[in-house]
Amino acid sequence: MTAVPTIITERLLLRPMTADDWEPYSALMLSERARYMGGPFSVKVAWGMFCADHAQWDLFGAGALMLEDRDTRACLGQVGINSGPLFPEKEIGWLVFPEAEGRGYAFEAASALRDWARTVRRLNTLVSYVDPQNDRSRRLAERLGATLDGTAPRPDPTDLVYRHFA
Repeated sequence: MTAVPTIITERLLLRPMTADDWEPYSALMLSERARYMGGPFSVKVAWGMFCADHAQWDLFGAGALMLEDRDTRACLGQVGINSGPLFPEKEIGWLVFPEAEGRGYAFEAASALRDWARTVRRLNTLVSYVDPQNDRSRRLAERLGATLDGTAPRPDPTDLVYRHFA
C-alpha cells in the first residue's frame, strides 16, 4: 500500500480525496463540461471513476489528489496520475471546477504532482491524453513543457498524447 501524499504549493493543498469531494466532482462529470473526458457521464459511471481515482493509490502507487485552496479551504478540482488497464501509460491529468478556472491552479497542481512523480516515484515519463478540441488543456500541457508524441499508444485514437520529461 502506498501512503497518499499531501503536497503543499504556494496557494494549494493537494490532498487525499474524501467523500465530501463527490458532490463537486459529480457535478462536473455529469455536466457538458466533461465532454473532453468522454462525458457527460451517468452517476453510475462518474461514481466508478471517482472510486478508481482513489483506489489507484493502493493498486498502483499513484492516483488522484484534490486541489484545495490553502486560505479558504475550498475544493477547486483534481489532479492525478492515472494507471491501469484503461491507460497505456501513466497519465497525468487535471480538472478544475468552473468557479476556479483561469487562475493557474491546474498548472500549479500539475507541476507539483509531476515533480513528485519524478522525484518520489522515480517515474521517467508521464503522458497527458488530450482531446484535440480542448485548447485549454493543450496549452497547459505545453506550458508544463510536454511535447506531442505522435507514436505513443492512446486510449482513444483521436487523443493527442503529450509526453512529459521523456
